[in-house]
Amino acid sequence: MSLATTDLCDAFDAEIQALDPIFLSFGGNIRFHGPIATLKLFEDNSLVRAMLGEAGRGRVLVVDGGGSRRCALLGDQLGELAVKNGWAGLVLDGCVRDSAALVKLPLGVKALATHPRKSVKLGAGQRELPLRVAGCDILPGHWLYADEDGVIVSARELV
Repeated sequence: MSLATTDLCDAFDAEIQALDPIFLSFGGNIRFHGPIATLKLFEDNSLVRAMLGEAGRGRVLVVDGGGSRRCALLGDQLGELAVKNGWAGLVLDGCVRDSAALVKLPLGVKALATHPRKSVKLGAGQRELPLRVAGCDILPGHWLYADEDGVIVSARELV
């Protein structure tokens, strides 16, 4: 990504939404961007595994995990799967684990916090639907840009 989110906000202010500043960085790539894919689930990362097992094609997976801080939705194994399948990154309204390993991966990861407990595996949740996360409307196919200063979304590719 050649431009920072601050520059994109300055240039395209009317076209972007900035997510509330609630996310921390856990991946090796602090800056990442791509078209959005979405999941809505709660304390069950079965669909995260399924989605990351598909070709990412440079997309960013946004997961509405209901803001739960009682378990992790992503760990090192799923992070490695995301890299293997070409995902640019993930934004999780939930937690991660294996943070020491995630930071070594060439993957963008934004999440609320770390938690050592794994999630349940019941296959519950929904995919590719509009979400409301961190004060913003997130739609599949829209674009997400993330860096040290925050996370923004746009209905179109900006760079």
